[in-house]
Amino acid sequence: MARRGRGRDSGGVTGNEGSDQAPAPAHVEAHGGRGGGASSARISTRLNWLRAGVLGANDGIISTAGLVVGVAGATTSRTAILAAGVAGLLAGSLSMAAGEYVSVSSQRDSERAALDLERRELAEEPEAELDELTDLLAERGLSRDVARQAAEQLTRRDALRAHARVELGINPDELANPWHAAFASLVAFTVGALLPLAAIILPGPSARVPVTVVAVLAALTLCGVVSARLGGAPTGRALLRNVAGGALAMAVTYAVGTWLGTST
Repeated sequence: MARRGRGRDSGGVTGNEGSDQAPAPAHVEAHGGRGGGASSARISTRLNWLRAGVLGANDGIISTAGLVVGVAGATTSRTAILAAGVAGLLAGSLSMAAGEYVSVSSQRDSERAALDLERRELAEEPEAELDELTDLLAERGLSRDVARQAAEQLTRRDALRAHARVELGINPDELANPWHAAFASLVAFTVGALLPLAAIILPGPSARVPVTVVAVLAALTLCGVVSARLGGAPTGRALLRNVAGGALAMAVTYAVGTWLGTST
């Protein structure tokens, strides 16, 4: 989208100023469509999906564990606990899927609207858009001359794709898919919820809560470690937050369930 009147001077890597050679490395990096750029983008996308799956499973573990432990505090009826757990699993997974679908649909609509606007501006003001692309590349550290050459090469190859990647940060070939996101959230939450549900149903009445607590805390420890590794965060802090949050949720719901079970 054209930013008129900016008139930025050259900056960044001044050692290349005045060079007559074509900026092949800058071209490849800015375009993002060859070699390491495209590969890195695909890896980043996979990591984001994996991280979202781990977090979805984590939500399923904590919410279902809190629910079934709370009901177990109020009653020893396996049927009641199972009914509550299955209802929580279905409600949680469908809610996650619906929320993800709405969220990603809104994101995709915004991306499409931005691409449509960029397409119109390229048709109506091609020179202004070329100047803008030059400015953006210069802001990334290229000298003004090299940025101009790169902008011209990118524009000749595919002007819309160049502006989508450099200006908007969008890959037109990989717009977010709401159905994929919804299905992934549903599966992740369901997988996470099955663990506390099985742990609370399989043992006898006296062992239900202790077995569930141990199983849930172990699963949350694993999720905390994996999510920290994927996000590059300190493992200890992420693990502590995850385990403490799950333990607090089960403690509160069990206390409330026990109080309700004795008072009714």
